[in-house]
Amino acid sequence: MTLQEKLSAAIRDVPDFPKPGILFKDISPIMLDAKLSNEVVENLFEIFRDQNIEAVAGIESRGFLFGYPLAMKLGIPFILIRKQGKLPYKKTSHAYELEYGSAVIEIHDDAVLPGQRVLIHDDLLATGGSADAAAALIKKCGGEVAGFNFLVGLSFLNGEDKLIPHTENISSLITF
Repeated sequence: MTLQEKLSAAIRDVPDFPKPGILFKDISPIMLDAKLSNEVVENLFEIFRDQNIEAVAGIESRGFLFGYPLAMKLGIPFILIRKQGKLPYKKTSHAYELEYGSAVIEIHDDAVLPGQRVLIHDDLLATGGSADAAAALIKKCGGEVAGFNFLVGLSFLNGEDKLIPHTENISSLITF
């Protein structure tokens, strides 16, 4: 069985969450399977080990789940991108528009080095708004977006279109 087949079997569809008409892709069953979780990290390592990635940035909070283990396996820093008000030290913020409203994300000022090649990781690519905002934040701090990686990509929402201006290095382990 391929990794994509294992992920497809593990990811749970939850209809009408968080609102009617949405089919939520729940990745939490993956965390119940240590062997599958290790296989995910190993697969990510194989994809990115030769791409000259200098840091991995995870988007709160599900981007931390596999982003941090990937960074550890690559032997590079892990950067927290968090919702406004969650980071305790000096920070840089970026406001962006959501489908219904707006949001602000933040990063510690000392998290990204000038010119550092950063891979942005999150659990799911839908419309691309959060990942696009994370890329803008990395660039505000002087970093370079080396790529985007997602556990799950929802191709019918065309989120990649929003990310291509940052880099064409965009990947998902499984696409629906």
